[in-house]
Amino acid sequence: MVKRALPSDKIPIKVTEILPRLKDGGAFVKFSHPPDVSAREIEEKVLKLLKENPVKPFFSPFRSVQAGLVKGVPWLEDLHRFPHSRLRVEFVPKNPGEEAVELSQETLYSLFRRFGKISEIKSQPWDSKVLPKYAYVDFALVRDAIMARNCLHGFVVTEELGGGKLGTRLRMSYEQRTKPHRIWDWMANHPRIVIPVLVALLTGLTVVVFDPIRSFFVKAHVSGTFQLNNTRVVRWLRQQTSDIFAFQREKAEQAGLETIWTHRKDLIDQIQKWLLETAETFIVVQGPRGSGKKELVLEQALKDRRNVLVIDCKPIVEARGESSTIKKMASAVGYRPIFSWANSISSMADLAVQSTTGVKAGFSETLDSQLQKILQAAAGALTDLGLEGRRKTDPDFSLPPDAYLEAHPERRPVVVIDNFLHKNDGKTIVYDKIAEWAAALVQSNVAHVIFLTTDSSYSKSLSKSLPDRVFRQAALGDLSPDVAKRFVLSHIHSDDASRSAGGSETPSREKKPEHRVVQLSELDECIGTLGGRLTDLEFLARRLQAGQTPRQAVAEITEQTASEILKMFLLPGKTTSDGEHKWSAEQAWYLVKALASKGSLRYHEVLLSDTFRSSLTAPDGESALEGLANVELIGVTTANGRPQGIVVGKPVYLAAFRLLSRDRVLSAKMDMAVLVELARVEGRTIEKAEAELATLGALPTLPPQTTGRVTYLLAKIETSHRKVEAYEAEIAKLKKTLSKED
Repeated sequence: MVKRALPSDKIPIKVTEILPRLKDGGAFVKFSHPPDVSAREIEEKVLKLLKENPVKPFFSPFRSVQAGLVKGVPWLEDLHRFPHSRLRVEFVPKNPGEEAVELSQETLYSLFRRFGKISEIKSQPWDSKVLPKYAYVDFALVRDAIMARNCLHGFVVTEELGGGKLGTRLRMSYEQRTKPHRIWDWMANHPRIVIPVLVALLTGLTVVVFDPIRSFFVKAHVSGTFQLNNTRVVRWLRQQTSDIFAFQREKAEQAGLETIWTHRKDLIDQIQKWLLETAETFIVVQGPRGSGKKELVLEQALKDRRNVLVIDCKPIVEARGESSTIKKMASAVGYRPIFSWANSISSMADLAVQSTTGVKAGFSETLDSQLQKILQAAAGALTDLGLEGRRKTDPDFSLPPDAYLEAHPERRPVVVIDNFLHKNDGKTIVYDKIAEWAAALVQSNVAHVIFLTTDSSYSKSLSKSLPDRVFRQAALGDLSPDVAKRFVLSHIHSDDASRSAGGSETPSREKKPEHRVVQLSELDECIGTLGGRLTDLEFLARRLQAGQTPRQAVAEITEQTASEILKMFLLPGKTTSDGEHKWSAEQAWYLVKALASKGSLRYHEVLLSDTFRSSLTAPDGESALEGLANVELIGVTTANGRPQGIVVGKPVYLAAFRLLSRDRVLSAKMDMAVLVELARVEGRTIEKAEAELATLGALPTLPPQTTGRVTYLLAKIETSHRKVEAYEAEIAKLKKTLSKED
């Protein structure tokens, strides 16, 4: 390599020694030359020759050999130091004890530029006390830094070159340059751009990975893929062993329900007919609790229907906290995996980023967006289920999905939303999101939607989502006395038949059906007391099967209901301590007592009563009535869309109200509580009037224009005082009653 780079026939030199430097990737070449040729001239000739005839080694075919004249005293070391593009140039004195001069950047540039392109020269900071003085020379290429160090190490800069009177020696070493983390620094300095981009990337990754999994689980939940009860083997076994292992109570209940389904067959057929039509509207089944809405829809109207999704709003609305609400909603539609805890962590991270950068990162999602995401995934899964039976051979295969489902309403899944408006006094966002989602399903022909609700004012909430549609409504009320009697009798007769078929009766028990038939003459009267509520009738039938007479059964049911009313509504402090209820115990007692005597009340008559108009604990009378209607203590009848009357929430409540009002101790206690509250109201009225009179009396002279006001206030004080006296007299009588009664 040296012979090719320094041919003796072209350059007048004689190579005397070669010192390889593998670590630096080169070699020192010692040579001798004629006295009439200077070393500077030889260097120029070598550089010119290498430029005209470049020498490229086999291990580096893209770079040619370079050469440079060594002007200093090279340091031939074998330390564990490797070349870098940065040189630390220290300025030391020529001889010990002398003083060195710090070279300027211009001088350093003139010395080092000949070895290659220089990217930067950094002088020592002016306030630095590090000795010896130094400077950094950064080359663009490492090979140029190697050439400069080996050629100028130990070089003495004379006074002519700017090295001072005594000269300055250059001592050089490689210095590893600290590479700037430009990408990381840019990201750290631009959080308003980086954080939204990271959130978008993370969201996209989540969608790509988890959305197909969640869609699969939603479809499996709706179609019942992983439910053992839907497998062929389990269904066959159930069919073969139903007569052997069926319980008597289940047979009796089934027989009783068959009576109701026969009575409501027209309604069942109507719902099934609606499911075969393409109208873009809701089906609403409204009725009080215990009227059999869910059983009628799921067990009869949708008996042979595939792909039915049931969403129960009750656990979703009653969930505490956003994470629990999201978890309940996801569980209702089969949306998994769900990381409900991640939202809390994201909220804390979002708060930390916002506090440091001033910009909201967007890691956390609101309850609205989380519910929207879950419901959108469910809508996509329902669309796929509706298109499952689609084949390429179908004549309408070329239709888009929405047009295909519009043409085949029988293939659409059915969404049943149970307990809609279960608690209409809070968490309306859940009802609003479900209603909006349901409206999107029916408008895009994805699924049929059936709402089951006890609230008669459901149209107010649903009209927000479908304002230009007429809902298909089916109302379920209490059973008529005739149907209610047949329902109870079918329960009893089915139970007797199952006992006789089982052959397990003893002689003493054989007489029980006859004894029961004799006493069923009381059933008409008892059903009139109990009403036609399905759950109450089932309770009555079970008690009759246990051997009780109708009067005994109804008496126990009435006592139990009265006890529940007393515990839930009339005990002081129970109704307003949780902050959710809007009524007081005194208002509940007013309704109990008034309905027990009259059976029904006028709506505004109740609002204008002193107990509702002037209550200290629940001053909003309409909210109190609305809250009591939501928990079904009372029912509000309407006329032309406005509230008209107040009745009992359940037929059995009327008997319970009368039982409570006949309790002298309870009646005296609650009446006294009502009178005490009314006396306080009148006392406050007197205080306000007296305060106004004191203000008027403080005037220097009383203007004649205030005479009428003073007279009015005095009359008001007199009227309230008389009321207080009457209340206190009545309270004294009630106290005597309480002291004498047990």
